[in-house]
Amino acid sequence: MRNTWAGSVLTMLLAAGLAACSTEPEAAASPETPAGIGPGFGAAEEVARGLDVPWGLTFLPGGDALIAERDTGRLLRLTPGSEPVPVTTVPGVQARGEGGLLGVAVSPAFSQDNVVYAYLTTESDNRIIRFRLDGGDPEVVFDGIAAAGYHNGGRIAFGPDGLLYAGTGDAGDTAGSQNPASPNGKILRLTPDGAPAPGNPTAGSPVYSLGHRNVQGLAWDDDGRLFATEFGQNDLDEVNLIRPGANYGWPEVEGEGDTDNGRYTNPLVTWPVREASPSGIAIAGDTAYVAGLRGERLWTLPLTGDTIGEPTAVLDGQYGRLRTVQIAPDGALWLTTSNTDGRGDIRDGDDRILRFPPR
Repeated sequence: MRNTWAGSVLTMLLAAGLAACSTEPEAAASPETPAGIGPGFGAAEEVARGLDVPWGLTFLPGGDALIAERDTGRLLRLTPGSEPVPVTTVPGVQARGEGGLLGVAVSPAFSQDNVVYAYLTTESDNRIIRFRLDGGDPEVVFDGIAAAGYHNGGRIAFGPDGLLYAGTGDAGDTAGSQNPASPNGKILRLTPDGAPAPGNPTAGSPVYSLGHRNVQGLAWDDDGRLFATEFGQNDLDEVNLIRPGANYGWPEVEGEGDTDNGRYTNPLVTWPVREASPSGIAIAGDTAYVAGLRGERLWTLPLTGDTIGEPTAVLDGQYGRLRTVQIAPDGALWLTTSNTDGRGDIRDGDDRILRFPPR
C-alpha cells in the first residue's frame, strides 16, 4: 500500500552541511598488513573494491550481500569470492549531498516473496520503497520524509518483531525533530506495508521515538533491545538505547544534558564529533560496533545490561571514512568505507568492502 503521511512533507533544504558532517578528515596511509578488530574476528579480507559510495548493506538468507551505491542508485549483489553483480538501478534516485540511495533491508519473508526494501532521496522527499529482486516495478510504502542536502537519515531494518524501522534526519529543520506530526528527526516503526505499526506509542502514528538529529544506525541485541547512532552538531555524537515514545532531546539537548525533569532521555555514550560521526552500528554478542566517518575508526562498545562500558577504537585511520557495519548470516563482520562521498581522502581501491571472518 502507498502511505503518504498528509502534511508531513517539509520544505526541501539545500544548504551546506553543519560542522559534524562537513569537516574534511585528515589523510591516513592505507594499511600495509591485514587489520583486525578484536578476538572474536580474524584479519580483514577485502571482498569488493572500486565501489561508488556504498551506503546500504544487507544480506540474503543464503549469505549473499546486497549493496546500495548512494550516488549511482545501483543495487549490487555480492557473493564472497566473486565480483559484485549489478541487480538493478533504482528509479527516481536524486543524489545530492548526503542524499541518494541509502539503506536497504530484506523482507523477513524473502524466501517466499523475494522482496527488498530501500530508502531513497527523490526530487521531492525521502521515501521507502519495495520491489521484487527478480524484477517488477517498485512500490512506495512510505513517503513524505523531508529531504535536503544533508541530514536525511536513511537506515532501515526489520526488527525481531518483524516490523520495519527507519531512522530519519531533521533535514536541517531542527523544529521537526520535536514535532510529533513530522516524520523527520525520528525513528519510525512500520508494518511491512508501510502503515503505522500496531502498538506504537501513539495509535495511528508511525513515530517510535523522537528528538533525533540524524539517525543512521539501527541494531538489536540478543535481548531485543534497539540501539541507534546519531550525529551531533558541533559537540557530541551519540549512541542511544531506544525506548518506545522516548524523546532524545534534539535540538534542545546535544549529547548528555538537562533532561527537563525526565522529558528527555540521555544517550548511553557520547564522543566529540571529530572522533566519530557515527553511521552504521552492528551488534555481535555483548559487543556493539560503530562505524565512524569523520573519526575514521571503528568503535567497539561492550554492552552491559542497559549500560555501555568503555569504548575502544580500532582500525584508527587505516581505511579512512567508515560508513556501514553489519553482521552476516555466517557471523562475519562486514564493513564499508566511504571515501568517495566527497569528504574523504580517496585511496587506491576505494571504496571497498571488508569482511572480518568469525573465529
